[in-house]
Amino acid sequence: MRGTSDPDFPPTPSARRTWPATSRHVSDWIGLPVRSPVADILADLASALRQLGMPWYLFGAQASIVYGVARLTADVDVTVRAPSASPVSEWLRVIEQHGFRRRFDNPAFVEHSRVLPLVHVTTGLPVDIVLAGPGLEDELLARAVTHTIDDVEVPVVEVSDLVILKVLAGRPKDLEDVHTLLRVQGPRIDVARIHHVLGLLEEALGQSDLLATFEQARSHSGA
Repeated sequence: MRGTSDPDFPPTPSARRTWPATSRHVSDWIGLPVRSPVADILADLASALRQLGMPWYLFGAQASIVYGVARLTADVDVTVRAPSASPVSEWLRVIEQHGFRRRFDNPAFVEHSRVLPLVHVTTGLPVDIVLAGPGLEDELLARAVTHTIDDVEVPVVEVSDLVILKVLAGRPKDLEDVHTLLRVQGPRIDVARIHHVLGLLEEALGQSDLLATFEQARSHSGA
């Protein structure tokens, strides 16, 4: 260890000038922005669905995050409009060529559930592709809004429609998301549309609690 008797300690201005120079700038030590794993998934998925010509939208937890809900999850849920004339096995091969692997063995599972569980090979994260049915999901596809996640353009379910889906799901974490969405996105949420659609769903499903659940969430959030 250098002591105070050393003529260059503390370093004099002239001594400092003799220190080895470097051509590296401060900016060289700052790494380039790294795209999130979710954005990587969405980029690969968007590329596959663009090739297939399938309309789609992001929903679930990742859509909630887009609209300001704090969530600690990397699960990705999307809805797609698949061509009715093509068997799932045909277009699923294209999706797998873009970096995904199926998480199911029996094709009957897809026919029964209308869900394709996949995993993104690069990130190891799960992806669920929901096959859109007629009616409401056609509306949601048409109303989806393009957002940029990192540098990836993604169609995301419109925020009022996201509230509808979460009230319909009805799980505690979904209802917590509804509370937050109402607080954060209040002026952008179309309450009249939500009332209308939930009323139709109550009639179609034989339920009577969807509108009440939404109103409870509004009261809880102070919206």
